[in-house]
Amino acid sequence: MRSPGELLPKRLADERFWIGEATVPQWQFNRFLYLTVGGPWAWTDKRDWTDEQWRGHVESDRLRTFVGYYDGAPAGYYELRWDDAGGVEIAYFGLLPAFIGRGFGGAFLTHSIEEAWRLDPSRVWVHTCTLDHPAALPNYQARGMKIYRVETHDSFSPPSYP
Repeated sequence: MRSPGELLPKRLADERFWIGEATVPQWQFNRFLYLTVGGPWAWTDKRDWTDEQWRGHVESDRLRTFVGYYDGAPAGYYELRWDDAGGVEIAYFGLLPAFIGRGFGGAFLTHSIEEAWRLDPSRVWVHTCTLDHPAALPNYQARGMKIYRVETHDSFSPPSYP
């Protein structure tokens, strides 16, 4: 996305769902969110990280973490990360398994894109792949994001989806 005007927002009227920034870096919390959200989708890039790697990632000045809550329980999270070209990547985005399919994804993604644009980047972007939830790409596109590049890797095999 190259402009905030490209966003096609989706709102959620349920006041029991709210989103806040985790302004106190706690690498253990980010690790919990990453493992819990990413577990069903074979997220493995950080699975074997050491405590020091997690600490460095979460305490970076280039990273912001936001958590969605429903009735006080963590429902999802996203991380925004500055890239080297002045853009902001939605580096991780997802819902905890108990909250998938309940209509939170579009509003949560809207929030992540709005927060990214508040940082005044040159672009807002995200990586996705066939290992993500089947609704991920349609949600990104429904919010106004455009496909920039498609890559094919034979080493991936998608999981069976619930």
